[in-house]
Amino acid sequence: MLQLDVVTLFPAMFEAVTEWGVTGRARERGLYQLVAWNPRDFAGNPYRTVDDRPYGGGPGMVLLPAPLHKALAAARQRQKSAGVRAPRVVYLSPQGRLLDHARVAEYAGGQGLVLLAGRYEGVDERVIEQCVDEEISIGDYVLSGGEVGAMVILDACVRLLPGVMGAASSGEEESFEAGLLEYPHYTRPVTWEGRTIPEVLRSGDHAKIAAWRHAKAVEDTRLRRPDLIERHGGASQAPPSGAQREDRASKK
Repeated sequence: MLQLDVVTLFPAMFEAVTEWGVTGRARERGLYQLVAWNPRDFAGNPYRTVDDRPYGGGPGMVLLPAPLHKALAAARQRQKSAGVRAPRVVYLSPQGRLLDHARVAEYAGGQGLVLLAGRYEGVDERVIEQCVDEEISIGDYVLSGGEVGAMVILDACVRLLPGVMGAASSGEEESFEAGLLEYPHYTRPVTWEGRTIPEVLRSGDHAKIAAWRHAKAVEDTRLRRPDLIERHGGASQAPPSGAQREDRASKK
């Protein structure tokens, strides 16, 4: 069972992961365990203070080191008690490495992960230096806190756990698994608003369908995310012609 802990000022936010959808069902089946820790429970005064003004001046507040340190220590100790030899602590931070599928797969293949969700102007740098193994960002934009980023990691990790997806091939064929975006999907009716499902998908020829899907995945990746093609050393098929690119782009 994958052990997941999150240090957050808003534990209730994570019910979105534990109570609903694929991740909710996976938790009910005991495929992972998620425990939330509120730094306020480790504050050193009756007011449960967890933040203070930054040294050197400036706007906003900074999370105090002591409550965070104690909360992280409690999370790591829980994981060790559950059999995790070396819990990995990840801080959701704009300064972090951009999250990608390879990193998610690495997390999902481990034993335990502790996520630190910051708030306000951030956390005291000494906590990062002493307690954090890695900083991760989910994108170049500003959020109100690290909870949303932590939920992104949790959702992505849980989907990769054995037995979570409905079919073994479901996860394998999704976007980014092979360095390509996923191919287009269609369902009933055959014709809708004058648009018809590609004939090959109705042919029953599984080899032709597989080839068509791969070709469309390559085409869409070259059109929308050429950086993925470069990152993964190119693709096995040539990019679509300029006319095909323009036609597809005009329909988006």
